[in-house]
Parts: sequence; structure tokens; C-alpha cells
Amino acid sequence: MIIIGEKINGSIPAVAKAIEGKDADFIRNLATIQANAGAAFIDVCASVDNQIELETMQWLIGLVQEVTDTPIAIDSPDVRICAAAMKFCNKPGLINSVSMEGDKIEVIFPLIADTKWECAALLCDDTGLPQNAEKRLAVFAAIMEKAQAYRIAPNRLHIDPLVQMLCTSEDGINTVTEVIKAIKAQYPDIHVTGGGSNISFNLPARKLVNQAFLVLAMNAGMDSAIIDPLNRDLMGMIYATEALLGMDEYCMEYIGAYRENKFGQQK
Repeated sequence: MIIIGEKINGSIPAVAKAIEGKDADFIRNLATIQANAGAAFIDVCASVDNQIELETMQWLIGLVQEVTDTPIAIDSPDVRICAAAMKFCNKPGLINSVSMEGDKIEVIFPLIADTKWECAALLCDDTGLPQNAEKRLAVFAAIMEKAQAYRIAPNRLHIDPLVQMLCTSEDGINTVTEVIKAIKAQYPDIHVTGGGSNISFNLPARKLVNQAFLVLAMNAGMDSAIIDPLNRDLMGMIYATEALLGMDEYCMEYIGAYRENKFGQQK
């Protein structure tokens, strides 16, 4: 599982307070503990007014890179902020995210075409959020046509099948798992990602729902997730699921992660 650490996000009240107060140590610590917990990317989302978003992203990215070499996931709803923030990164990371809305792909794909940058892509377009699998897969086909045009290999893409709130879903996560399976059948090397906590909004005991979702999504083929790597129960569930799915020979990854104190009772 490719873990994209979600903790540096200005929509989280404690992080918003740190950004407003320029609390550099708070941000550095979030980067360090996520990297140590196994994050493959550190997501950086400023969630501030557009006028100060780019300078805030530069400040945040700089702080992360002071304490870890873990690649940055540049996260903004404004694709031009993502594009402009690429120059602040010491090494290729991940753009989070594009879609078939507007010109997002036309802005980002040419920039990453001949690089090692990876990119998350949402299965939505100018018509909104497709409510069934057939329409989401049609958007996926359009994204892959663009990727092929810019020679972006499938293994550099993280496709988000649109994980929505369970409490408003009419079929649980059946649409999401159907989309995941279809994507992986067409492109075995492509990554399928999503916000692991989106599923549980407005529900009690959210962590239980998040864990159950990830197990089912991983069984369908999800291999990348934007989650809190500091959640030891969730990390343990991921390692256990990978072992149960036959993705961890002799359970060596599970055993190693336990010995490294990444899950289980705190040592």
C-alpha cells in the first residue's frame, strides 16, 4: 500500500492554527512522524485564501524538506497552484490532483510528461460527479487517452474512483469496488487511490468504518490511499490485509512492521 500522509492540511483546525501562527516546529514534527510511520508521500495542502496559497505552500514544503526526504504530494483544488509549487520541491513527487474538469489535465500533464512526477486523477468531469460505474469508467478512459498522448505510464497515475460518504450512498461501496476492479483489469500497473476517511463523514466511530472500507477496497485492488499513517490500528489493518491477500510473502512485511513498532501496542 502506498501511504500518502494526510496530516499537513490547513482544513484541520490545529494545522490551520499552526499556519496562521507560523509555527514551523509543529509542521516539521508532522512531517517527521508521518515519514517515520511509513508514508511514501507527505501531502501538503494549505487550505488558505487563494491570494496567499502559493506562498503558504512554499513555506510548508520548505519545512517538510528540512526534516525528511520523503517526496511531497502537492495538494490544491487550484491546478495552477499545483503547477507553480512544483519548483519548490527538491525531487519529483505527486500532484494531487487533476480530473477531466476544465483544463486541469492540459495544465499538468505537459509539465510531468518527461519527468518522474506522479499524479492523482479524479474520475469526474465538467458534468460533475458521475453516480454510476459506467460513467466513471468513461471518464477514466478519457484520462487514459490523455495520458497516452503525453506518454505518461500507467504506473505514474493514482486513479481516485471517487470515495463518497457511506451515509448517502444507495449501494454501499459497490460502485467504487466495481470501478476499482475494472480499472485494475485494464491496467494492472496503475495505482488506485482515495481519501480513506471520506467514506465515514457524518457517522459515529468513524475509524471503524474507515478500516472496514480499506479492507474491502484493497480486496478490490486499491493500492494507494490518502490516510493518517499515525493511526496504528489502521496501519496494522493494512499490513494484515496485504498478508491475507497473498501480497506479503511469508508475512515478512507484517512481521517487520510490527517489530518496527508501526502497529500493535505501543512499545
